[in-house]
Amino acid sequence: MDLQSYMPVPPGIRMEENFFSLDDILLSHERLPCRTESAFPRLGFLEKSSETRDIPEMPLWLAKGLYERKRQVLSVELPKVYREEWRTVFGADPIVVDLHKMGPYYYGLGSQMLHFDSPENPEIANTILQTFIGRFRRTMDSSQNAYNEDTSALVERLDCLERSLFRAGQSGLNGFQLWEKGRSSHLTASSLVINYRKRKIADLQA
Repeated sequence: MDLQSYMPVPPGIRMEENFFSLDDILLSHERLPCRTESAFPRLGFLEKSSETRDIPEMPLWLAKGLYERKRQVLSVELPKVYREEWRTVFGADPIVVDLHKMGPYYYGLGSQMLHFDSPENPEIANTILQTFIGRFRRTMDSSQNAYNEDTSALVERLDCLERSLFRAGQSGLNGFQLWEKGRSSHLTASSLVINYRKRKIADLQA
């Protein structure tokens, strides 16, 4: 019987967070550069060092709560990793970028940034997608070629989502190796596949 007190829940890569996921909870506290368009009485304690009325940055969850399309309460600026100069770098060769150093929630935060109106949203979405596609094979190949080895050097440059995929790949490889050696009675479906099926069922029932 599994007595784990917490069963890991994968992050939700979409415009709404999955608050059963610890990664998404941490993601919601990522700080965004912003500019206030209205006065915020009695909230100066949020940024005591600022000499203006602006609050130069705030966590994602607060920015999403205050942001309104009809009434300009605040403007959210793009973090540098999603700006044009970095999109050019990702377009040239996404594999060379240390996403963990730049993030570590590059895909998740990028998806959340689409919540805010910006003329650059289509380019941001396309860059995130192409970056994932460009790095996915390398991530999974690495997970399949590191059986019973120290993988710290392999995963240190990966984003949170990529680390989850890497662990899933290694788990599948380890399970196959045990089955091949006769130490496992049967093969089981990956947790990623099971969770994907659950989401598909939920979408169909919605």
